[in-house]
Amino acid sequence: MVEVLQNLTNLQYIDNRIDELKRMRGDLPEEILDIETEITRLEARIKRSKAEIKELTLEKSNLELEIVEADNLVAKYEEQQLTVRNNREYDALTKEIETQKQIKENAQSRLEEIALQIEELGKSVEESEAKLEETQKMLDEKKGNLDKLIESTRKEEDELIQKREEAVKNLDSRYLRSYERLRKGLNNGMAVVAMEKGSSLGMMLPPQVQVEVRRKNKIIFDENSGRIVVDPSFFEEARKQLNFTT
Repeated sequence: MVEVLQNLTNLQYIDNRIDELKRMRGDLPEEILDIETEITRLEARIKRSKAEIKELTLEKSNLELEIVEADNLVAKYEEQQLTVRNNREYDALTKEIETQKQIKENAQSRLEEIALQIEELGKSVEESEAKLEETQKMLDEKKGNLDKLIESTRKEEDELIQKREEAVKNLDSRYLRSYERLRKGLNNGMAVVAMEKGSSLGMMLPPQVQVEVRRKNKIIFDENSGRIVVDPSFFEEARKQLNFTT
């Protein structure tokens, strides 16, 4: 059982250092993810606005053609009015002229609306593109900082990962599952802790539990936190075996 407890402690010792390296990166990974999400949102907004501008521009061209056609028809109908033979034909042409003038008026009104929409969308695109450029620079800066941090700890982290793989191989699958389950359920990932002056993480252990921990002959769980409590000598041995300090 001493070997099992040592293997559990070794694994925890390694994970403590890996967690520490990750904490050194701070909130950078999350910040980068948030910035990338913002960039995607801005790019989508720009794309959507440009598509709307394109549709409005096409509609504008069609309306301008409608106006030209309406003017041509009005001129045609006014010329025909000069040669009509009766009031019925004259009135019919007058109605057609009014219809074309109404079409022209509606088209001109819509053109004014389109001009305003295109102007607003154009401003929106400019603002979004400026924001996108600024956000992209921020992303590059954050990524650069993260890359520097990762690079500065890459060698140590690679060594730790290798040592962790070795520690996992030395641990029975039953104990490994319990250890991993404990780590996932804890905010700080401390599944195995050392008993210090009869206490576990500042909480005093019952005398009988303290005795059992010192005997090192079975796995002891702290009733308060659910963690595995081991004699501090296991962590001292882990430091010697793994040859790094935290």
